[in-house]
Amino acid sequence: MRQEVELVLPPKQASDSDSYLQLAAEKLGVEPELLVGYKIIRRSIDARSRNIKIKLKLLVFSADDTPLASILAFEYKQVTKKEQVVIVGSGPAGLFAALQLIELGFCPIIVERGKDVRSRRYDIARISKDHLIDENSNYSFGEGGAGTFSDGKLYTRSKKRGSIEKILQVLHFHGANDSILYDAHPHIGTNKLPTVIQNIRNTILDSGGEIRFESKVVDIQIENNVARGVVLENGEEIHANAVVLATGHSARDIYELLHNKGVRIEPKSFAVGVRLEHPQELIDSIQYHSNGRNKYLPPASYSLVEQVDGRGVYSFCMCPGGYIVPAATSPNEIVINGMSPAERNSPFANSGFVVEVQPEDFLESEGPLAGIMFQQQLEKMAFTNGGGGQMAPAQRMHDFVNCKLSPSLPPVSYLPGVVSSPVHFWMPEFITSRLRKAFNVFGERLFGFLTNEAVVVAVESRTSSPVQIPRNPETFEHTQVAGLFPCGEGAGYAGGIVSSAMDGEQCAVLVANKLKNNK
Repeated sequence: MRQEVELVLPPKQASDSDSYLQLAAEKLGVEPELLVGYKIIRRSIDARSRNIKIKLKLLVFSADDTPLASILAFEYKQVTKKEQVVIVGSGPAGLFAALQLIELGFCPIIVERGKDVRSRRYDIARISKDHLIDENSNYSFGEGGAGTFSDGKLYTRSKKRGSIEKILQVLHFHGANDSILYDAHPHIGTNKLPTVIQNIRNTILDSGGEIRFESKVVDIQIENNVARGVVLENGEEIHANAVVLATGHSARDIYELLHNKGVRIEPKSFAVGVRLEHPQELIDSIQYHSNGRNKYLPPASYSLVEQVDGRGVYSFCMCPGGYIVPAATSPNEIVINGMSPAERNSPFANSGFVVEVQPEDFLESEGPLAGIMFQQQLEKMAFTNGGGGQMAPAQRMHDFVNCKLSPSLPPVSYLPGVVSSPVHFWMPEFITSRLRKAFNVFGERLFGFLTNEAVVVAVESRTSSPVQIPRNPETFEHTQVAGLFPCGEGAGYAGGIVSSAMDGEQCAVLVANKLKNNK
């Protein structure tokens, strides 16, 4: 017998895996001896009332069944002498495009402006310690992309392209925890994701692919509206019949390169705002309706959204038990992001709170790079209003809502440090006014949420790309340049690790189709 069964249990009982088969047998009305094993298919928390429950969906099986393997094995081909495809960027889109190309019999050549995970770690530490930014090796650039050192959350609402399950299975195959296969909101953790990324790198290299670190692309070779390869900063040319552009949305120089070459790019909506940090204990008390968190429950999270004056205001990249990190890619700018380690054991909870920004907010004469210019202006304003180096401007939440300068600030997780600043004053009014109204609404929705124990830290400006690189929806090729395949967050078609990885996989399939048809 192999059958699915759903259990709804209190947290303590849900933590006792030894009792699952007994409970499943009772639910199914069979003798416990008939069941010999189980696999968790889904796990989620129902905290809508004080009587918190854990929902489990199990696949149970009897002695005459073959238990399902805990890890799905992938067999990657040897592609050393196969046709090459250049991939610009080693974030989720680039890495999963490379893996998919290997499965399809093509040799990926990844060029990455940043460093490998191990070397990149030292450059990231220097940002907080010495306030020094390597423009090619930081929280945004380097092996694994922005997600490697900014949380590793795997939740996505995108189901338009590709298989979410396959992405999770590939990450699991490369070392991620079993829990990502069944948790409702899977999470690897900033401290564990680098190892997974290194394992993916080893798979690509062992299969005959190449990854070239510290190899910044300065030009894309285009002949008669056909991409023929890329030129690196050291002058090296890499030729190929297909170029996958998977740079991430912080690679502003790539947008400028395309624009200057006359390659079509388009402005798109994005979102900017602040990062809000509460004590985790306070969020736990709000979400779990109690004065203390049950030790069998994880740190609580939240997801908030509201329409304010015709624009969406919403929480973004919520990090329970997490840290606020400096995500700038150039000196003289402040950019904030959030992350959580696998254990989510920080005493703080933070989340971006952002407001939609539309292309019509800018002058048409500024062209498709107007959104990037707006981002840059905000980041420079944050630097000017900060405390020097990477110290970020901050304000207590209630003071921000009431347009008051905070005379003091509570402890925060942001290691470079914060300085009291009238964030409500120097950020654009169309953003701050909507944030203030939304915070009032969220404070009514979650009693205790609007408090001066919480701190607003600025500026959260890199939520998504303000530019889209147009592509044919059927082939994924650029609408103007054949052989150029924009994908992932940087191209404006994804948001987050899983959706970027799915976009990269699908892009690789279409690249392979084109190259096979051209033979």
